[in-house]
Amino acid sequence: MNTSHQIIIAGAGPVGLLLACELALTQCQVLIIEKAADPHSPLKQLPFGIRGLSAPSIQALHRRGLLDEMEVPKRLQNPFAGKRTRQAGHFAGIPFVHDNIDTSGWPQGLPYSLLSEMAELEAVLTRRALSLGVEIRRGAGITDVAQDDHGVTVHAGGLAIRAAWLVGCDGARSVVRKQGGFEFAGTEPEFTGYSAKVDLVGAEQLAPGRVVTERGMYFQSQPGYLNLQDFDGGAFHQTGEPVTREHLQAMLRRISGTDVHIEALHIATTWTDRARQATQYRNGRILLAGDAAHIHAPLGGQGLNLGIGDAMNLGWKLAAVIHGEAPDKLLDSYHAERHPVGARVLDWSRAQVAVMRPTPEGRALNAIFRDLINTRDGATYFAGRVWGAGELTG
Repeated sequence: MNTSHQIIIAGAGPVGLLLACELALTQCQVLIIEKAADPHSPLKQLPFGIRGLSAPSIQALHRRGLLDEMEVPKRLQNPFAGKRTRQAGHFAGIPFVHDNIDTSGWPQGLPYSLLSEMAELEAVLTRRALSLGVEIRRGAGITDVAQDDHGVTVHAGGLAIRAAWLVGCDGARSVVRKQGGFEFAGTEPEFTGYSAKVDLVGAEQLAPGRVVTERGMYFQSQPGYLNLQDFDGGAFHQTGEPVTREHLQAMLRRISGTDVHIEALHIATTWTDRARQATQYRNGRILLAGDAAHIHAPLGGQGLNLGIGDAMNLGWKLAAVIHGEAPDKLLDSYHAERHPVGARVLDWSRAQVAVMRPTPEGRALNAIFRDLINTRDGATYFAGRVWGAGELTG
């Protein structure tokens, strides 16, 4: 049985990698176990892999010298330079614009928001983790977890591996969460979301921006890249069936009310607005972070930033406990501080779904929110929430 590591982290996504870097900075021995053998995926590359970085995430990456290693944020920074009235973000597809945002009460310096690519962020964090001595084992998913008073044993890749602590950063379907005895409470989905790369004929019939109709929502982020929301209670996503060209064609025509033709489907994935959160982020020597601890619709791009916050909060605390600089009850403060933040983001996601519902009530809410977001106070509030400006430390 391997006992050379103090911490095992399940999952080599951005949250697991960043947490490993934080721990390795203090000379902790860290092993990352990742189910996927190959970290590369077209869904992690632009435009599917685009992710917005909020102000606290930008600060965290900047402090660790990681932001300078990322080229995509530099390339995509301030795409509306000289056009301040253009969109700065959105809530439930309702845009807010730069001219309406009052930033005078926020710390100045770093940008409040940047665009990044999941593939590049993972690559940068992987290089940093390896340079700090983190071991990464790919293609070896965890199948079983057991803990006692002195440590945790995980079974992965046919091996039993022992460590003092285990952190599940293994995503929405977390094996660590399920095997570790965590309750995952929340609400079921209202829609199936589709993201797809297609060849379209008649694309000019699609209105620009995120368009909420009486049958759902559609959005062409750039030519040939579609996002759809079908309020089917998440039924299609839950079937696990692959998205065919014919199925996507039917969804697009029904939701948009046009006869746009999908000539070819290159890649597609589905998702939902299922919103759940672990009722505790710690169970003995097992902890959760990122999507393993909380899931919600990717509306407004809050998930990555929430996970980065988890990693930054947990990293130094777990390191202090491992080095005997603090009692392990310090780890209880991780749940106490991060669980309310996660709950707030889940409610933010649920509120957007309510405003996007293709019902008379949803359309009424949409109209009211549109009026509010077009005011200076309204735009400033929504920008502050989306960008995390209220969490800035200066």
